[in-house]
Amino acid sequence: MSPFLDLSRLHKTFPTPKGPLTVVKDFNLPVRKGEFIALIGHSGCGKSTVLSMIAGLSDVTEGGIILAGKEVVAAGPDRGVVFQAPCLLPWLTAFENVMLGVDRVYYTATRLERRQIAEYYLSVVGLAEAMHKRPAELSQGMRQRCGIARAFALSPKMLLLDEPFGMLDNLTKMELQDVLLDLWQRDQKTALIVTHDVDEAIYLADRVVMMTDGPEATVGDILEVKFPRPRNRRQLLEDPAYYEAREYLIHFLNERSHHRPAPVVHATPPPAAKPPGGGLKRFMHAFAAL
Repeated sequence: MSPFLDLSRLHKTFPTPKGPLTVVKDFNLPVRKGEFIALIGHSGCGKSTVLSMIAGLSDVTEGGIILAGKEVVAAGPDRGVVFQAPCLLPWLTAFENVMLGVDRVYYTATRLERRQIAEYYLSVVGLAEAMHKRPAELSQGMRQRCGIARAFALSPKMLLLDEPFGMLDNLTKMELQDVLLDLWQRDQKTALIVTHDVDEAIYLADRVVMMTDGPEATVGDILEVKFPRPRNRRQLLEDPAYYEAREYLIHFLNERSHHRPAPVVHATPPPAAKPPGGGLKRFMHAFAAL
């Protein structure tokens, strides 16, 4: 069975005054339909470059991207993108910002049907009482909720998230992670999130793809995340397997990311150091690390 998203031998090279610089080299990744992928790595390794190529916002130098049987050659509404900054038009309300995309995608629907789509997703993300406010009247977290609603309202084939919670405080970040998972679990759109947060990657993803350091970054390792869904954060933090997975990712980032090994899929991370003592201590230890 062919993958829903197939990244094959991706290369991305930028011109520089000193000559061509290859940021991503020989990046290969098949993704199943409905799978949630987290892409992690050190800053500057090319995570966002890979996402931009999938989104069609950056040209592929070599290789190819196939999404739902079609080659990706440009940006399109079949990919919903959520950036670190929501990029809302400041003179429009949250509702009007979402309607911009809805009007384009659902052009055969009636005006009432399009309004109902926008109102539904804004309500699901918690903006029912604030959808007619402008971005300046919304907190950063509320603006990001609007960005998430806008992406889902397009009914895209794939959801792409570029460090969407990187500018938020920890409590707001955790709240919006749950909002994202709730929306994703309704129809399980194929999703890819770029993050440098190992806890976020484990909590959200089915697989965590670890990138080697740049330049010429590629897939260094892949970790299968076996925790059942729907996920409960407190139960997850009480599970010793969570700490094993966390230690495995941190070890890669600290010790192995500068190597370019042949990628290996690990169904289960190798044994790691034991987590701190009782359940409450483990919870506080993990909470402090978020």
